[in-house]
Amino acid sequence: SPPKISTFDELMAAAKNLTDLTLAHEIAVNANFCIKHEDFPQNSFTGTVKQIVHKAFWDHLESELNEDPPEYEHAIKLFEEIKEILLSFLTPGANRIQNQICEVLDTDLIRQQAEHNAVDIHGLANYIINTMGKLCAPVRDNDIKQLKATDNIVELLRQIFHVLDLMKVDMANYTIQNLRPYLQRNLVDYERTKFQEILEETPSALDLTTEWIKESIEDELSSISDESSSPGADNSSKPIISPTLVLNNSYLKLLQWDYRKTIPETLITDEVRLQELREKLNQLKIIACVCLITNNMVGAAIVDVPDFAEQLKRISVPLLEGMNKKTFDLKEALNAIAVQICSKVNRSLTERGLPTLNEEMQSNLVGQIAHIVEENNPVSSLI
Repeated sequence: SPPKISTFDELMAAAKNLTDLTLAHEIAVNANFCIKHEDFPQNSFTGTVKQIVHKAFWDHLESELNEDPPEYEHAIKLFEEIKEILLSFLTPGANRIQNQICEVLDTDLIRQQAEHNAVDIHGLANYIINTMGKLCAPVRDNDIKQLKATDNIVELLRQIFHVLDLMKVDMANYTIQNLRPYLQRNLVDYERTKFQEILEETPSALDLTTEWIKESIEDELSSISDESSSPGADNSSKPIISPTLVLNNSYLKLLQWDYRKTIPETLITDEVRLQELREKLNQLKIIACVCLITNNMVGAAIVDVPDFAEQLKRISVPLLEGMNKKTFDLKEALNAIAVQICSKVNRSLTERGLPTLNEEMQSNLVGQIAHIVEENNPVSSLI
C-alpha cells in the first residue's frame, strides 16, 4: 500500500507534541533547568529597533500626560494590562485580593474619573507597587524599593512593566520547580503517551529509532552466529536474543555515534547530554593512552612520584576541552600535553637530584603521544 501522506495540520500537531515532550523531559532530568529573562543586546539590530519603538511609545505617553487637560487613554490601557498581569499571579482562592485589584484598577471607573480630570495616577501606581510587593519573590524586594523611589510617572510605569516581566519569569520557574517531582514520577508514562500521539499523527516519526534497534538486533544475531559456528557449539537450538542485550548494545553505539547523522527520534531530547558523554569518554580514552605511554617509557623515573597519574590528568583535561569540535586540532593538543609531561618529569627528577630525560627520550615520548590520533594506533586500539 502507498505510504500515508501527512497533512499540514497533522505535522503541526506532531510538532507540538514533540515540543511538549521535549520541555517536560528537560524539566524532569535537568535539575538546573529554568527560564531566564534575557533582553536583546542593545547593539544588535533587534535590540536597537526595540529600544527605538519603546522610546517612541513612552515619549508619546509622556506628551499625552503633560497636555492640559491630560490625555489618559493610553495610560488607562496600561493600567488594564497591569491588572490582568497581577490577576495572573494569584493562586486559586485568593478572592479578597482579586476583588481589591479589580475594584482599584476598574478601567471603567478610571475613564469616568479621566473625563472629570480627577485621576489619581500616582495613587494608582503606588497601589500597584504595594500589590507587587505582596506577590513578588523575595529576590525582587530591591526592585520594589527602587520603584517606590521613582518620582517620574512615565519612568515609573516603564519600570513597573520591567519588574512585572521579571515576576512572570519568577512565577514560571516556581511552577517548574513544583512540577518537577510530578514529572519525574510520571515521565515514562507521559513520554510513552506523547510518542504514541506523534505516531498516530505521523506513522513514520520513529523510523530512525526502528533502524537503530534493528542494527543492534543484527549485531546480536551476528555474534550468536559466530559463537554457534565455533567448534563444539550446539547448533540444534534456535538463537535467543536478549532484549536487554539489544538495548545495551544500542546505547553503547551512541557513545561512538557520528552526530553529523540524525540521532534516533526517541533520544532527541537527550542529544546534547549524549554528545557531552561521548566527549568525556573520548577524553578519558586519550588520557588513558597518555598515561599508558608515559608509564611505559619513563615509568622508572616517576615510580616514586605520588599521584603522578592525577597530575597527568590535570595537565591533559584542560588541553582536551572541546576536542569534538570540528576546529579542534587534536594533534597539536597532544603535542602540548607531551611537552608539559616532559617538563613535569624533568622538574621531578631535578628536585630529587636525578639526571633529566635526554633529548632522544623526550622526542620519543612526544612522538608516541602525538601518534595516538593515527588510525590503528596500537595503544589507542588496546584502550
